[in-house]
Formats: sequence, structure tokens, C-alpha cells
Amino acid sequence: MITEPQIQVERISNSQAALSIAVVTETYPPDINGVAHTLSKIVQGLQARGHVIWLVRPRQPGTDVAMAHAGYQELLVRGLPIPFYRQLRLGLPAKRELLRLWTRQRPDVVHIATEGPLGWSALQVARKLKLPISTDFRTNFHAYSQHYGIGWLRGAILAYMKKFHNSAHATMVPTAQLEGELAASGFKRLSVVPRGIDIGLFSPTQRVPELRQSWGAAEQDRVMIYVGRLAVEKNLGAVIACYRAMKLQHPDLKLVLVGDGPMRAELQQKHPDIVFAGFRVGQDLAQHYASADMFMFASKTETFGNVTIEAMASGLAVVAFRHAAAGELITSGVNGMLAEPSDDPGFSMAAQILLSDRSRMRAIGEQGCRTAHALGWPKVVEMTESIFQKILLEQGAPVARAWPVQIA
Repeated sequence: MITEPQIQVERISNSQAALSIAVVTETYPPDINGVAHTLSKIVQGLQARGHVIWLVRPRQPGTDVAMAHAGYQELLVRGLPIPFYRQLRLGLPAKRELLRLWTRQRPDVVHIATEGPLGWSALQVARKLKLPISTDFRTNFHAYSQHYGIGWLRGAILAYMKKFHNSAHATMVPTAQLEGELAASGFKRLSVVPRGIDIGLFSPTQRVPELRQSWGAAEQDRVMIYVGRLAVEKNLGAVIACYRAMKLQHPDLKLVLVGDGPMRAELQQKHPDIVFAGFRVGQDLAQHYASADMFMFASKTETFGNVTIEAMASGLAVVAFRHAAAGELITSGVNGMLAEPSDDPGFSMAAQILLSDRSRMRAIGEQGCRTAHALGWPKVVEMTESIFQKILLEQGAPVARAWPVQIA
């Protein structure tokens, strides 16, 4: 049974009309992943700019209830765990609920953040109602397929993704590199909107000597850290191989893995000397970053990789492949160290250069921090808003004067 909160929203008066925005996603906090985190920051930022949000997401297990307050309402739909990513849920199709909602309370724009069954049903309803539609391309599902034994489906997955996003009036992608790759594959109407960083949270000032001590690392020791899902698509084998090679030359070296996932039990059994810190969030996560010395990120499947800029903002020297956020933001040898995606030995060599020169590692970390701190969320929200305004203008869609947030 769906409740009927009566929340009347008054429009703000500024140079641009406030919008009623329907946001559809398969993942949202308390889920812990880059998509959920980024989308929550965008939603909060749009609300702060006076826009009205109706968020559609899968219901979490247990006692999850829809949130409702002035200018914000949630619609919860049925969901199932994703087979190879059980921390997330797959939203089931919700055509009937969405058709009823958007017919009664027509949004100015529909923003679809994920391409699952829920996202597909939202796309079909929005097209039926001739609503302006934007989408996000945030996850390389076609690239992930080869890591989960379904590489033979890569072409079909890419074809579906192309059909999905080309049905929208705009698709947001996080990097110019990804924009070029998708355009070459036939994706249309792409716009680059980068990810942001909470510069008030991620900072070198979060360093905690006692945390390093709990890892068995003295202040003069060197600590590598990885933050993210412990899963095959993250190419953790390259990180661990690099650590093993470097530890032969630097016996004081420690490796800390922050996160959880299907590989954790296997990795803990094989590598008892590695510190497994589990999931960390908020200030606890920021302290883990800042208490290390260098960030190791070997993934080649990211669309962006929020962890890269979080590590840079925390003052760490980043070692990564020239891909996604690292390829976009890092000048190798200046504010981080990069290896070409096909050069695994170069990844270890980049780490060796830093481990052998503490002052250079420190200087690169400081420069990376300055780079990351220019990427605040307000600018990202403003870019997202401008795309909504652009497709409204192109579609000649009238903007509602007020939008009562309620369901019958």
C-alpha cells in the first residue's frame, strides 16, 4: 500500500525555472558503490538548487520505507540481488506504477541512471508519455562480461546498451575518453559530466598514526592501499603481484585492501600478510586513505573510478593505468604515475619509482591533491542541470509551474 503524503512545492524564482525531476536507479545509498554515491550527491545538489526530486529505486531487504520531505519523495519497487554482485539489487520492471505516477504528476524530465529492468521499464513509460529523457552511462557491463564467464554475450550487451541510451535525448558519460569510445561504437547525443569529490572530507589532514600502527606500519614504513570491490574485474592480481615484487626490495612495505566482495575469502587465505580492512565509509574511509602513502588502482573496466580522485584528494601518490579518471586527470610523473593499459610491467615500474624516492612520492601526492580539490560537487551538479535545461529546450517541453508530490 502506497501512502499519500501531500507535499506542495513552491517554485523558486530565479533565471531558470526549478524542475520536477524523476530519477530512476537500481542502486542508491545505503548501497556502497560509485554509482550510488555519485547519484546521491547529484540528487542532493539538485535539491539545494531548488529542484523537486522523485526518486524511484528498489526496496532494500528488511524494513526499508520510502522517504518523503519537502521537495523529495521516493517510490520503492520490487528488486532482486544481482547474481554476481549480491551487494546490489536489480530493480524489477515497474511500468504500471510509473505510468500511473507520471500520468498524474508529469515530471519535467526523467533521468535514468541504470540500464537494468527497472531502467528499461522507465524508459518505455517516459517514451510513451513523450517526456524528455536523460540517461547515465556509468558501468561497463559489456567489459565486465569477460570476467564472469559470459564474454560471448559482450556483443549482445553492448547492442542493448546502445539501444537503451540512444532512446534518450541525452546520455551523460564521465570522461572524454569514454565519450570517444562510445561514439565510435554508435552511441549518440553524449555529454561529458565528470564525477565530483567531497573536498571537506577527503584530505591529508585525516591521517591517523594509530591506524597505521594497527596495520603494523611505523611512520617511516611505506603503505600501499587499494579501495574498492574485491572482485575479478578490478584486476587485483596486478596490485598483489606488484606488492610481492616491491616487498622483496622494500621489506617494510605493507598492502591494505579496503572493501569487500566475492574474492575476499580466497585472497585472505592466500595472502595472510595483507591487511583486509573491509567496507569503510565517511570519515573512517577518509582516514584509511590519508593514513597510507600510495594508492594502487589496476582496474581497466571503470567508466570513471571515484576512488582515484578520493585518493588524490587525500594526498596519496596514485599508481594506475591510463584509463578512466586516472587517464583524464593524471599527468604521469607530475600528479600521479600511469602505465599504458597493455603494460603490466610498467605498472610495477611506476610503483618502484615512487617507493625508491620518498620525496618524489610526497611531491606527486601533494600535486594530485591540488588537482582533486578543484573537482567539487557544485560544478558537477550545475553541469547536470544544464543538460536537463538543454533537452527541455530542444524538445520544446513546457515546465510545470508547481508539482505536488503525492500518489493516489
